[in-house]
Amino acid sequence: MQLSVLGFGCGAVGGLMVRGAAADQERTIARAIASGVNYFDTAVLYGDGESETNLGRVLHKLKPAGVVVGTKVRLQPGEFGRIADAVTNSLDGSLQRLRLERVDILHLHNPITAAGGGSALGVGQVLEEVVPAFDRLRRQGKIGFLGISAVGDTAALHRVIDSRAFDSAQVVYNMLNPSAAGPLPKNYPAQDYEGLFEATAAAGVGVVGIRVLAGGALSGSAARHPVAGAAPEPIGSAMRYDADVERARRLAPLVEEGFAASLTEAAIRFALSHPAMGTILVGMATPQQFDDALAAAEKGPLPPAALDRLTALRQVFAGEAR
Repeated sequence: MQLSVLGFGCGAVGGLMVRGAAADQERTIARAIASGVNYFDTAVLYGDGESETNLGRVLHKLKPAGVVVGTKVRLQPGEFGRIADAVTNSLDGSLQRLRLERVDILHLHNPITAAGGGSALGVGQVLEEVVPAFDRLRRQGKIGFLGISAVGDTAALHRVIDSRAFDSAQVVYNMLNPSAAGPLPKNYPAQDYEGLFEATAAAGVGVVGIRVLAGGALSGSAARHPVAGAAPEPIGSAMRYDADVERARRLAPLVEEGFAASLTEAAIRFALSHPAMGTILVGMATPQQFDDALAAAEKGPLPPAALDRLTALRQVFAGEAR
């Protein structure tokens, strides 16, 4: 399956597809499709189904050809004793809201840890219960590919990806936390994903880049658009959004020295710079924010000199509190 390098994030953080005006939703999706964007990523969790409902309404009206839709299932702890039924029920609700008979990718939205607990699923639950449930839905023609959101404990994520049970992984990768690509400096303030891209490549797992703007922190501004969701924590490197914003501002020499027109542009082009990346998701609050993301993506990956400068700027974060 071929995806556009820029994907359309329908999440609650950007907020357009959850709380935006219907006309703005339709205009932005039409603009995206006309520009070659073909992957639309949503989830039950986004606005308790509102994102799926709105995406389904617009796609039903526009009837575009060649669009790829992915959604997600997030199981509640009370459903862990009946995972197969809960997965099926969740997908059936998603398909109804999306007005579709199948989705191209279904991602597991729960965090994954070694033994589970809280909202997280254990590796055994994922491989022994979630995978068979997803496989059955694939055989029924309701989904095309199996995916995970690669959040949780790093070692557990590597185990699940190494199992080769999934086709897709949504991997955290941004200018504040590039650890999916390789080693971090010692005592760096972020979760270390320990070169997850190497694991996805070895397993033949496609990568969907998530949190490429660190929930908006990589704009360098703490201001939130009225349509946007609350500042997410943690989503970049720090445990607090304000700390991510402060570190993002310390990357401003990338703009001042002419490598990019803005921090947001730099962040999008950085995410596109790694060869493991299949598509990146950018959320938005306004149609203009989509246009800005598209313009950044069309400039292509950051040049090697910019990546070297970014590495040097990031070194000073080592040893700071997360």
